[in-house]
Amino acid sequence: MCDVYLYGQILGTHSFYLRDGFLQPDEYAELAAKYFLPGGETGSAATVLASLGVSVKMDGTHIGTEVAPMLREFYGEKPVDLSSLYFDPEYEGLMDYVVVADLVRSPMGVFQTLYQSGVKRWNTPKEEDIKQCKVAAIDPFFLGESKLAMELMVKHNKPYVTIDCDHTNPLHHHAAVNVVSKECLAEHYKDMPREQVFELLQNTAEGLVIITTGHNDMLYGRKGEPMKKMKPFSVEVKSTLGAGDTFKAGCVYGLLKGMKDDELVRFASACSAIAISRYPLPLYPPTLEEVEKKLQNIL
Repeated sequence: MCDVYLYGQILGTHSFYLRDGFLQPDEYAELAAKYFLPGGETGSAATVLASLGVSVKMDGTHIGTEVAPMLREFYGEKPVDLSSLYFDPEYEGLMDYVVVADLVRSPMGVFQTLYQSGVKRWNTPKEEDIKQCKVAAIDPFFLGESKLAMELMVKHNKPYVTIDCDHTNPLHHHAAVNVVSKECLAEHYKDMPREQVFELLQNTAEGLVIITTGHNDMLYGRKGEPMKKMKPFSVEVKSTLGAGDTFKAGCVYGLLKGMKDDELVRFASACSAIAISRYPLPLYPPTLEEVEKKLQNIL
């Protein structure tokens, strides 16, 4: 039995940290560092949860000849179970490429090929995995399979966190926590005030709704309750890569530990603040001791 089941995007991230600001057209840029490490919403969350002392089983994206060896080596000594992942020897694995400098990051990849190639490169969630977890996180990107993961969680009365689901999505309706980012707002609620979006989400949710928009106040609350606001922690930003995934992981941890809403949102915010103060996140994920110090304003 594991503490947490994670279902969603698991990939290899090639990240490039630039020394003197972001790329400029027709100008040379010097690399300060480059890495090939686990990424994706689920991969990053697994890394953070393992650092917080939580056992994880993850499933989702197929892994292949380039990504699988890196994942197995990276998670070899960590409490992260990869046994449900499908290895495809004819596939290199899903990868992205991210340029990072100052407060800016620019990701590149071939994610659309997941849906356009005609080959389904993600797993169907396994009911046994869900039966054996305490809580879960479900990425909404895998169509019917994401919905099936949700249905199995509901069937077995297990709470889950999801991300970036609009108010019409069944994953949003049944989630214990739905974390909505500024990217989701731009895609689904363009030019609509955040407070109006929050009301739509709040009134269609069984659980907690959180809207995050970078350095702006977070909005959160439940159906039938007043909207609350919380200011994110202030830190010197090194890289925003993985900030949202770390916030999600903090919500999962809070759900696992039975935190009240205010405590859960503040805990997740502290995790995310630590994450953006360093690079690369997979090598320096927040520890529980660091988060507790941040919550006490010691770190």
